[in-house]
Amino acid sequence: MRVLDLFAGAGGFSLGFHMAGHEVVGALETDAWACDTFRFNHPEALVWKQDISKASDADIVEKYADLSPDIIIGGPPCQGFSIANRKAGDPKDPRNSLFKDFVRIGSLLRPQVMIMENVPNLLTAKTAQGEQVIDIICRALEALGFCVYWKVLQAKDFGVPQTRTRLFVVASRTALAQPFPEPTHRTNAGMDLFSAEDLLPCPTLWEAISDLPPLEAGQGAEEQSYGGKAQTDYQRMMRGNTKTLYNHKAMNHSKRMVERFASMACGQSVSDVPEHLRPRKRNSTETSEKLYDQNNRRMHPDRPCNTVPASFYANFVHPFQHRNFTAREGARIQSFPDWFRFLGKPTVVSHMLLAREGRTDEKYLCQYSQIGNAVPPLLAMAVARNLQLQLQGEKNVRTRGQSRAKRKSPEQISG
Repeated sequence: MRVLDLFAGAGGFSLGFHMAGHEVVGALETDAWACDTFRFNHPEALVWKQDISKASDADIVEKYADLSPDIIIGGPPCQGFSIANRKAGDPKDPRNSLFKDFVRIGSLLRPQVMIMENVPNLLTAKTAQGEQVIDIICRALEALGFCVYWKVLQAKDFGVPQTRTRLFVVASRTALAQPFPEPTHRTNAGMDLFSAEDLLPCPTLWEAISDLPPLEAGQGAEEQSYGGKAQTDYQRMMRGNTKTLYNHKAMNHSKRMVERFASMACGQSVSDVPEHLRPRKRNSTETSEKLYDQNNRRMHPDRPCNTVPASFYANFVHPFQHRNFTAREGARIQSFPDWFRFLGKPTVVSHMLLAREGRTDEKYLCQYSQIGNAVPPLLAMAVARNLQLQLQGEKNVRTRGQSRAKRKSPEQISG
């Protein structure tokens, strides 16, 4: 089936559908560096750099109608912190957010399926009038003629070495008996191994990244050799036939920060380090009183990683090396194969600072943000494969029904 990706980012959602055998025909994304990454890795797709809210109906039809997408996927920002216009009314109402453009494009192109991905907290969001946001979303899709289903999926249930929950809303022209995939993997912690004996073990963090070259702060490069062999099935799957390792460059930490990381055990964060190694106030030698417990936490190697956010370059410390993760390590944790290369700068300073200094040419999604914002490809692939099976099953049922309808009884033939 032909897939169009809206709010596409670097293309993790699309990649999952590509891995399931579908054809990625187009993408719409407003960020320049994310578009560069998408084009590089999906060279067959028509990538349009555009603010979706500024794309007219005529523009949409001109760009994508001839591509005839069967499936439209995307993660429209529906919550108050990311709506297009905060003055348009209730910030938690998806009718005042970019979700309306997701629906608008669906009404113009009339795909067979639309799939929306978002944060699970959307299920608890209500408008100022007390209306459930998810109900508004479902009704809007139902008004286009879809059967609508939603479910929260856990990435590690599908072989992603990361604890990450995401909400998926599937809208299909035909009713689906099983809209969402069943888990294929398990983690040993808290699991009934007898009931999960048919499931594969989910890779741990170390099983995902241990083959990558060890680096000290500042070492590595955008292109380099592996320098060793893959050690696990997951690593072999991520490498595929690739001979070059991309995006594996460590950040340039100060000597004091390296000492801070060296003092931390697995599970500890910046709030656990000795007083003399704690972060300092800006432009001061005094230690800061504000310590963010989620920052710079050393990960456990023998379990799936914590959720990888857009700012994961400052969230996680390597389990054994005294530095933050590289972009490639984050990509491995997100289940991006190694041939998938991220373009743009590895990191940028805060967008607030760039805007204040007029450096708008740098106000783009860096490699880390592109990775952290993405739908894990293995999770997307599980959704895509299940959808494929459901639609194929429905097609077979219709075909058998049509065949039976064409058969005549002996009485009809003789009559």
